[in-house]
Amino acid sequence: MMPKFDPVKLADWEIAEAAEAHLRPIADVAADLGLLPDELIPYGRLLAKVDAAAVLKRLGPSTRRAKYIDVTAITPTPLGEGKTTTTLGLVQGLGLLGKRALGTVRQPSGGPTFNIKGSAAGGGLAQVVPLSPLSLGLTGDIDAITNANNLAMVALTARMQHERNYDDARLAQSRLTRLDIDPARIQMRWAMDFCAQALRHIEIGLGGTMDGFQMHSGFYITVASEVMAVLAMASDLADLRARLGKIIVAYSKSGRPVTTADLEVDGAMAAWLTRAVNPTLMQTLEGQPMLVHAGPFANLAIGQSSVIADRLGAALSDYLVTESGFASDIGFEKFWNIKCRCSGLTPDAVVIVATVRALKLHGGGPAVQAGRALDPVYTGENLGLLEKGCENLLAHIGIVRRAGVRPVVCLNSFHTDTPAEHALVRRAAEAAGARFAVSTHWLHGGAGAAELAQEVMAACEEPNRFAFLSDLADPLSTRVEAIVKEVYGGDGVTYSDEAQAKLAAFEADPEVAHLPVCMAKTQYSLSHDPRLVGRPTGWTLPVRDFLLFQGAGLVVPVAGDIKLMPGTASNAAFRGIDVDTATGKVKGLF
Repeated sequence: MMPKFDPVKLADWEIAEAAEAHLRPIADVAADLGLLPDELIPYGRLLAKVDAAAVLKRLGPSTRRAKYIDVTAITPTPLGEGKTTTTLGLVQGLGLLGKRALGTVRQPSGGPTFNIKGSAAGGGLAQVVPLSPLSLGLTGDIDAITNANNLAMVALTARMQHERNYDDARLAQSRLTRLDIDPARIQMRWAMDFCAQALRHIEIGLGGTMDGFQMHSGFYITVASEVMAVLAMASDLADLRARLGKIIVAYSKSGRPVTTADLEVDGAMAAWLTRAVNPTLMQTLEGQPMLVHAGPFANLAIGQSSVIADRLGAALSDYLVTESGFASDIGFEKFWNIKCRCSGLTPDAVVIVATVRALKLHGGGPAVQAGRALDPVYTGENLGLLEKGCENLLAHIGIVRRAGVRPVVCLNSFHTDTPAEHALVRRAAEAAGARFAVSTHWLHGGAGAAELAQEVMAACEEPNRFAFLSDLADPLSTRVEAIVKEVYGGDGVTYSDEAQAKLAAFEADPEVAHLPVCMAKTQYSLSHDPRLVGRPTGWTLPVRDFLLFQGAGLVVPVAGDIKLMPGTASNAAFRGIDVDTATGKVKGLF
């Protein structure tokens, strides 16, 4: 039996470490799901990959039975408002009520884990465990993505060197044709799964003619790589392999796209990902199953766990709970209009996570900064700020209702909240047509999420009219404008000259014109400007560029300055992470 833990007195890593000896063998978790022994690829006693293709083939094509629940949030503070913790708490709450529940979440990135935000493992008594393997590479998926991405860059830079040094006859001896790559139009970067701002802009190929091709280059964090987005979007290994070959790495001097297939590296990239295509099976602190897979950058790519994991989870459970990155304007919008299209699954309920802290910020409270103490306004009752901040919550309720689903607002409760504050948020949410629950899952685990679980179950039984925001046959510009006006609440869109030229080219290309739109913007505002908190009005979205993720199948309008390689802060988490040399246990993760 799992012992009792007090999350007020113990850090997350201390709870996870103490719980590890009491966790169920992963083979038992798998057996309860109906998985067969040969459908597991074990990684020790507590971890296993699941052969998703074998399971779905055995169960047949019409396998979905689960009620499908997405967890999203209001516009967050830099501290985050607890979506992953709520996802885990809800799975535990449903399990406590006797339901066959399963969750799907993204794999934590090394960048946030060793920086400010920490691991994406949940917290308190709502965690996915074991924590150390989850946070330190797990079963190797992010390493495989990094290697596949960098192999494409190796192929690209080597080809550029050879084309510079060899004439056509010499190229022909190597069975190569001249691609005539334009060094000023390289679309891909090197990947590393840390926040390394010093590598955003670099010069490579310094030295002689045998030392590569000298040019400007850079790194992005691995979870921002298109290869990661491909893993999240793919339906199986064959689809993954086909998508990899479509990734555009550069353009030729005549403007022709140069793909990984042109470099003949797509097959080798797929070889790196043959194990990564399968989700990893883990468990909550209370023994419910969790599938961990993919980890795409939410304010650039789709910010979701994988289509494969969700299809598998839907076939194995009665309630499937997944999480979308950041708030409903980013994560849920992409879940709604991209992931659901790709997976064929549609939600029965959507949970919007809110905190009193974030609502006070949106009501005009002082800045919240990671690593710094909260202003006293956030730990004392202030109904005026809270009421004004509820405008942000109402905007997110409206976004979910626009998709045709009735939302459930989960107030993720902190010990500093007051009953009057909870009552105010409840009135605002219910008046806007949402269900409402206060949840104390961080403090009490599944028992603390029982009210939330009951509201979600009730929401799943209500009829909904889920419908996509736009038709993919509509012009790209029309679909971008629909997101801005109907989701963000803006007045319209403006384009830079460069963005306007790319938009025209994309709309004229039949292979690109009908791809889904995946917006890239700040997570800290409904608008493009992180300073505009609350529910800003009277603004237009300035699109400065378009990216084409042809492998993932996405057109990406870029609004504002999105850093594909975050920076590491002065008070980074790695300063508190160490290892107990007597036991080999990692300590300090959170």
